[in-house]
Amino acid sequence: MNELVSLPHRGRRVPTPSTADKGSGPSAANAGARILIVEDDYFVASSLEHRLKEAGYDVIGIAVSAADAERIVKDTRPALAIMDIRLAGKSDGIEAAINLSSNYGVPCIFATAHGDAETRLRAAKANPRGWVNKPYSMDAVIAAIRIALSS
Repeated sequence: MNELVSLPHRGRRVPTPSTADKGSGPSAANAGARILIVEDDYFVASSLEHRLKEAGYDVIGIAVSAADAERIVKDTRPALAIMDIRLAGKSDGIEAAINLSSNYGVPCIFATAHGDAETRLRAAKANPRGWVNKPYSMDAVIAAIRIALSS
């Protein structure tokens, strides 16, 4: 089954596969799960937000820095954070993930272009529930979220 999606820049509607066709919506166990996006690239963050909402997740906010992420988490307590490593501000995504996990019990999935061995070793301290390398497909992110929320 295809659903129609509006393309705001063109005003046309084109058929695209529905999330049911792709099998990329949340399972019953994690439907509507609250997700925080921590990403300082506006286009990446807004695309991810749109896709996660389309898949049935509750995106509670977008943080561009570790400090923003902590402010949002204090008020909203998401089930999971999708975390880039390079962020605006003094702290990076690894430091943010360690802080969110140890102080608030919020696990993360790293979604980043920085996946070298040294970075992954440093990031292991955050006990990430997943890792998706940029450029990533949205289906890969959804799959990582499903796995992270079921563990």
